[in-house]
Amino acid sequence: MTTHTVISADRLRIHVTVRGRENAPLTVLLSHCWTAEESDWHYQVHDLLERYGHDIRLITWDHRGHGRSERAPEDACTIPHLTRDLGLVVDNFAPAGPLVVAGHSVGGMVITCIPEERPDLLPRIVGLALVNTSCGELYKVTLGLPEMGAILRDRLPFLLATRARVLSRSRRERFPVVERQIVRRFLFGRPQRPRDVGHVVDQLIHAWPETMSGFFKDMMRHDRVGNLSAFDDVPTVVLVGSRDLLTPPAHAATLARGIRGARLVIAPDAGHYLPLERRALVSEELYQLIDGALRRATDQPAGRPDVHAARA
Repeated sequence: MTTHTVISADRLRIHVTVRGRENAPLTVLLSHCWTAEESDWHYQVHDLLERYGHDIRLITWDHRGHGRSERAPEDACTIPHLTRDLGLVVDNFAPAGPLVVAGHSVGGMVITCIPEERPDLLPRIVGLALVNTSCGELYKVTLGLPEMGAILRDRLPFLLATRARVLSRSRRERFPVVERQIVRRFLFGRPQRPRDVGHVVDQLIHAWPETMSGFFKDMMRHDRVGNLSAFDDVPTVVLVGSRDLLTPPAHAATLARGIRGARLVIAPDAGHYLPLERRALVSEELYQLIDGALRRATDQPAGRPDVHAARA
């Protein structure tokens, strides 16, 4: 494992973690949730390393304004910015060869923006996992509360951002009452493991206020349904929890309908954090994508893979 820093086009430091050998036949790139960081995928990283060792190149990264990446101004906290950052990560650490890409929540929205921002990457994508995410109309989400859900949806990110501005991080760590209630009520389904809830609460506490408000505003404008056909016939799985209140099953169904050949998997009783709540399910779906991609890569002659064959 090696850690790196790359500099975005607008001069922000982006933290990247790379595992596996440079000449691995396949690169797997995992993009995390809003207000989280690369450890969003820590169960899957463990499982993938245990199964494949260094036979794949595994890349995780902290989005701008998240984790160990640099704090970003609010107007630079947008999905297109993240997609350009993703392209930069690929250019630096996986400049050639097939890619399996997985995105959780805003990480999946980043992937749906690739046809706009980095269409040159599309021929290299040979596997796709979209987890608890959406291609648009998030402004219609009611958090399961039809009467007041839209109002609450719009206020919660700004409540968290205000707490981050007026209260010290140490105080919020000692008294995470609001953060814990939001995580337990709106982000997790059933059952709720205390260590996973605590992990997400900690991530919320460490998120910058600009990250909370800026990305929320941009996600409300997010509309990439027209981009989905660019992924037609790429082996794709769309996963969602039946109790996901932020990106509900109807949003997952729209994604699955928009990509020819995509499979829709709904996890009973799970919420918005499938990588934590349903570790085995998410890891198994990644195994299927990776195993298929490795078989196709092995069948190709040395040099650049034949994309049409890889997608067959």
